[in-house]
Amino acid sequence: MFGMLHGELTPSGGPMFNAASHLGVMNRILCLMTGAMLLAACTTESPEKAVTPVDDYHVTGNCAMTLSEEDLALRAAKHAEPGVTMVELSNGYSVFTQQFGESEDVKVLVLHGGPACTHEYMLNVAHQMPGHEGLADVGDAEVHMYDQLGSFYSDQPSEDLWNIERWVEEVDEVRRTLGMDSTNFYLLGNSWGGILAMEYALAHQNHLKGLIVCNMQSSVPDYAAYNVSTLRPQMRPSLVDSLEAFEAAEDYQNPTYLELIDKEFYRKHVCRLETWPEEVVGSFARLNYKLYDLMQGPSEFKVGGRIIDWDITPRLGEIAVPTLMVGATHDTMDPAAMARQATLVQQGRAHICENGSHLALWDDAEVFFEGVTRFVRDIEQGQFAP
Repeated sequence: MFGMLHGELTPSGGPMFNAASHLGVMNRILCLMTGAMLLAACTTESPEKAVTPVDDYHVTGNCAMTLSEEDLALRAAKHAEPGVTMVELSNGYSVFTQQFGESEDVKVLVLHGGPACTHEYMLNVAHQMPGHEGLADVGDAEVHMYDQLGSFYSDQPSEDLWNIERWVEEVDEVRRTLGMDSTNFYLLGNSWGGILAMEYALAHQNHLKGLIVCNMQSSVPDYAAYNVSTLRPQMRPSLVDSLEAFEAAEDYQNPTYLELIDKEFYRKHVCRLETWPEEVVGSFARLNYKLYDLMQGPSEFKVGGRIIDWDITPRLGEIAVPTLMVGATHDTMDPAAMARQATLVQQGRAHICENGSHLALWDDAEVFFEGVTRFVRDIEQGQFAP
């Protein structure tokens, strides 16, 4: 699990993680997002630590993380930082939020991927949007980071609360607590967060001023098909044969297999930076894998979790709020599908980051934030057009 890597992470001034942990972290990266990425390689528990039927979270829904003293200290320190609000939900649990910047007119709530990653890998939104020159004429932006229930910095329920409808209502409770409404509320979601953002718009778009969907197709089956039909064939045939041999043997932890996946997939389609940001590595190290696995399911080409059949493409036409669909040329998501989605909502605009991948907010950041801030600026100035 990711927890074993906490002590191996180092500041970004040097190596992001040591050689022993590097492949393990890279092996888990795709687990943070959504769809049928290369997920079977994310199963890291040894046979002697396999989940027993007694505590099988697939049956019970008990996905609470086991937190060490170090984890608890890290959480406590984070909760004490400036701008933090622990939002108490109607079910009695609390979720972490943190504010960056101030604005009466532009309040951005950020939804991370996973399910059950942390907000940290999305922190570049908080780094870039407040004070961005693209918003200078509209009074800046206020950004709220947020760990969804079950993620590291939020509460860890032992009961089964894991369905999209409940998460959508959680987002709405957070919105209300933070004082967001149709006069100021922008919802930005990446990957799994894009699923929640689109679902939120279908349920509560009357509260939205603008919707920003980043690196998430509107159909998990279509995304899975893109993975198989397009991404794998980009690899050398001999390499594909080698990978499939490891997979046929279920030898997902073989060092050779992990090295090939790292070099040939993660660094081409997830994040193309030579050195990954500390925020990304730390976030991925704190993934709640049980909750991720319950929803996503660890399979190589096929989602095996609760979102296996998720597809709202036929309903995109119901979304009337101004919408930005952000894709990237090298993404795990089909950039053509991202562009097409913009034509299916009532007021859609596409923004494709030509040099970016799944984490275009980091590896094509200038282009990513130029498009996002232009979208917000156009809405604020009454000039938005698809």
